[in-house]
Amino acid sequence: MNFLSHFYFERKNTNDDIVMGVVLPDFIKNAHKDWNLNPQKKEELFVDNPALFSLLTGWKKHLEVDRLFHSSLFFKEKTALLKQLILPVLDSGPVKPFFLAHIGLELILDHLLLNQGKVNVNTFYTQLNTAKSPALDQFLSLSGIPDGLLFDQFLSSFLSSRYLLSYQKIENITYALNRICMRLWNNPFTEQQLAELTLQLGEFSRQLEPEYLSIFKEIEQDLKHLDDQQEK
Repeated sequence: MNFLSHFYFERKNTNDDIVMGVVLPDFIKNAHKDWNLNPQKKEELFVDNPALFSLLTGWKKHLEVDRLFHSSLFFKEKTALLKQLILPVLDSGPVKPFFLAHIGLELILDHLLLNQGKVNVNTFYTQLNTAKSPALDQFLSLSGIPDGLLFDQFLSSFLSSRYLLSYQKIENITYALNRICMRLWNNPFTEQQLAELTLQLGEFSRQLEPEYLSIFKEIEQDLKHLDDQQEK
């Protein structure tokens, strides 16, 4: 899932560090695609500091939500649907249809959450700004981040640009997909392909809108069940 979809599960959480934690794994990958941190494998480094433990709690929540999402029938069915819609667009070029369908589904979910007011993006940014703190720097250092300065530059740019607000428009979802693909391939799309992709993403969004919240409700139930098991 993407940023706003992860935030959906913490939309009522007033712990800014947990909110930061639930999007931090994706921030790391966006800052540098080759970075691979696993703080969940060394919990003992974080348990004695409440802020650090909150960041770890959010991090682990991110991993669990992604696991549930990617193993769901919803993910399988909707990526297959989007793949069929975009296959004619990808009759040439290097981009893999399943990869684009996977990322496209995640961005469209953010698009729908934003446009239907299911998440408050301003609150999200406010909490992230608050959690951009020495505790975050310490968490990343203990997690073994290769370049803390590079990450800080990425995060500052992310917070100042507030580009998630642009997800309201479907053409900006196409733009975001193009930027992601440019990390992997040179010239992933022609201008004509981008225009056609926007049309197909719009059609997919219209088809998905009546039922998209079902996956969020399903994951919420799964998370509650896991929490209940851990308390026993």
